[in-house]
Amino acid sequence: MAFSHNLEVESSSPPLVFPVRRSEPELVAPAKPTPREIKLLSDIDTQAGLRAQIPIIQFYRNDPSMAEKDPVAAIRHALAETLVFYYPFAGRIKDGSDGSLVVDCNEEGVLFIEADADVTLDQFGDALKPPFPCFQELLYQPPGSEAVTHTPIFIIQVTRLRCGGFIFALRFNHTIIDGVGLIHFTITMAGIARGVLQEPPFKPVWCRDLLNARDPPRVTFNHREYEQLTDSNDAVPPDFDQRSFFFGPAETAAIRDLLPRDLGQQATTFEVLTSYIWRCRTRALQIDPKEDVRMMCIVDARDKFEPSLPEGYYGSCFAFPAAVAAAGKLCSEPLEYAVRLIRKARGEVSEEYIHSVPDLMGFGFRVGEGAGGMAIAGAGAFPAVNFHVPSQNAKGEEGILVLVCLPSPVMKAFAKELDDNLVETNKTV
Repeated sequence: MAFSHNLEVESSSPPLVFPVRRSEPELVAPAKPTPREIKLLSDIDTQAGLRAQIPIIQFYRNDPSMAEKDPVAAIRHALAETLVFYYPFAGRIKDGSDGSLVVDCNEEGVLFIEADADVTLDQFGDALKPPFPCFQELLYQPPGSEAVTHTPIFIIQVTRLRCGGFIFALRFNHTIIDGVGLIHFTITMAGIARGVLQEPPFKPVWCRDLLNARDPPRVTFNHREYEQLTDSNDAVPPDFDQRSFFFGPAETAAIRDLLPRDLGQQATTFEVLTSYIWRCRTRALQIDPKEDVRMMCIVDARDKFEPSLPEGYYGSCFAFPAAVAAAGKLCSEPLEYAVRLIRKARGEVSEEYIHSVPDLMGFGFRVGEGAGGMAIAGAGAFPAVNFHVPSQNAKGEEGILVLVCLPSPVMKAFAKELDDNLVETNKTV
């Protein structure tokens, strides 16, 4: 039977370009006085791979129930109120005396930008998926603000649209908060902006000492995610390309059909897609068959603790265990091989695993690859972060949108690998 798939939507229309009018950036401080103090970050927070600024963008359509509210004014007010509870975000990250990082809670404020754009959401069309057009216009980042220390911990820009919707863009310092903590923060801010909350649904909790190295440190796992992989190819491409690929029900089912029935039923969609992308990516890069490649998966560890961490803990509490394989074997073995490696790596994460990470940090190791996404692929000179985002295609089908970053010359080969493998999969059904 014919196999219809739509992994990637290519638009023949010219790139969307629109003017954005921004007001002067302002600093928003907590609405009420907050403690002036120095707070210590955990050893997990301050590992080198998390010393980064992470941007996020969200699009909101016109909401008739909010017709009387200006989104900029509502969010600015909600931000000030939310900072009363999350007051460290209004401070600045600074270097500690021992090479660690600390938070100076000085109420200096979050950088906030008001903006307007002469464009509607409908004009974005297929561009409402990463990478986004005019992103630099939708999130102003002052020169020099890329540094982790002595810069605003959050930058927020709210851009009104001609259709009545708006765009909310945010950049956060990953050393002070992880994805779960960010969700708690934004839920609080959104609830206050809409008038349905007056305080966080989860009481914010600091207690970063819970995830510091033990004394004496005990490294109880082989943390291959922190190994430096060798690469026989010294030529690093000068530029990278980002593209999004949509995996709908048909594509996901076709990939599952490559697996033994029991494994296909047990493996999560994340594990199936990550394994498939890992193998296609390795083939596209044409890595020496004898070289090791790895896939690191972000695993939230909050539910691994006994007793559990406080519900409102908003520091980094995750690991990124690595599945490692020789490139040749990964590409030649059935997909089952990659899936079992991914499942084994994710299954290792426990409370003890999390405690073993800062103990490893205590021996002088620091991770050098970014960890802000859902899966991280490492192959020597070609690190990349792949984000998995629930989404819909043009037909309204629910699926997963995967944002992939690869050297530009390799991206076409990768896209072909994805398509060719799905076509071959269908032939075997």
